[in-house]
Amino acid sequence: MLVVVLLGFLFLREPRLQRCEEIFLRWLLKNAQPRDTAPPLTIVEIGGEPIPQKKGAEIDSTERFLRGAAGANSPLEAALFLQAALEFKPAVVAFEPVLKWPEREKDQEQIFLDQAMRVPKLLLGAELTATPDPDAPVAEIPAFPQVTGKRGDLIEFSGIGRQPDEDVRLIGTLGFLNLPNETAADVHVPLLFQYRGEVIPSFALQAALLWLRVTPAEVKIDIGKYIRLPHSKIPIRSDGTAVINPNAAKRARRLSLNELLLAAQERPQGKESVYLDEMRDQIVLARMPANSLASPDVFAATIAAIQTNSFVRRVSWIFDCVMILAVAGASVPLRKFSPIDLMLWAIAFSAGYCLVALGILSRWSIWLPGFLPLGAVWMVVLFSLILPAPKDASRTVAVAASPPGR
Repeated sequence: MLVVVLLGFLFLREPRLQRCEEIFLRWLLKNAQPRDTAPPLTIVEIGGEPIPQKKGAEIDSTERFLRGAAGANSPLEAALFLQAALEFKPAVVAFEPVLKWPEREKDQEQIFLDQAMRVPKLLLGAELTATPDPDAPVAEIPAFPQVTGKRGDLIEFSGIGRQPDEDVRLIGTLGFLNLPNETAADVHVPLLFQYRGEVIPSFALQAALLWLRVTPAEVKIDIGKYIRLPHSKIPIRSDGTAVINPNAAKRARRLSLNELLLAAQERPQGKESVYLDEMRDQIVLARMPANSLASPDVFAATIAAIQTNSFVRRVSWIFDCVMILAVAGASVPLRKFSPIDLMLWAIAFSAGYCLVALGILSRWSIWLPGFLPLGAVWMVVLFSLILPAPKDASRTVAVAASPPGR
């Protein structure tokens, strides 16, 4: 009993051991059912992988259209996307790719600017850097004025690495796409960065602020606890990350650029689609298709989590203490069972606990620990098999039946 209690509290106090729980969390998120609530988010895949050249024949125009007109992203393609999206009157249009084009495409960039100036709120992807060009001017980024808590664990940057051209920046708001290696897990997404001593929002949080019509002055932040918005509260860790469900964006509407262009073309002809008319007042996110060159689809999942308030919250540490004491208290009476019964009981408890944890995560987005309670139970089973059983323990006795009389 004493060993179980001491090892359990050591597990709670050691951060490196606590990280083992994320293995159980990822298993829960992979197998849990996503919420039925559809977020007000539409994801449009623009661009495409380069079209391979055919030997002895040129690429058919139909094939080029179906596979995308541009290799990655071009001003003309972005302008076509904006023209089609504005037909459905979204509240925010966000570009996840960094809109940085070569000098030879300046003419096409002006076409994009003409369309971009019609967007109510435009969010542009950019990347921060810790080693900026010393000759580059210092960029001013709007920061949160109401911030409390220690900032030492926030990822710190001192400049902007990649960003759109100045003409594009003047008509939009920058959102930062950095996924540092130490926080770039599929369930931990940064919402806050530290830029020259000030706390600034990430791409996903900036998109939500634009959609909610919330200014940085209206946001209250307690680092390590929460980000308080006017009508909701986002739980965050000390490093500015939030735990999200990677499947949060599965219920969002997904379109290809060609599907959006076709729907916008048919709209003036009276062929309206209720499915696409719901894009009104939503966030329309333009991102690269899911391929090896694209970033993980974590920004869409984070935006959807903010919109539906479905962040994954860990249960209180009180639950861990109760489980440790309960397993330790049951360790003495459990030794009275036979080894076979004890093993069957532990297997049944493990399966039942995992099912309960899946149900709670699916319904309330509350994450129950797995390694601590299940490890404590199997530790009791191991000690019961190794240590001698008490004299009054039940034993399995083989009774030989007497042969029938002739």
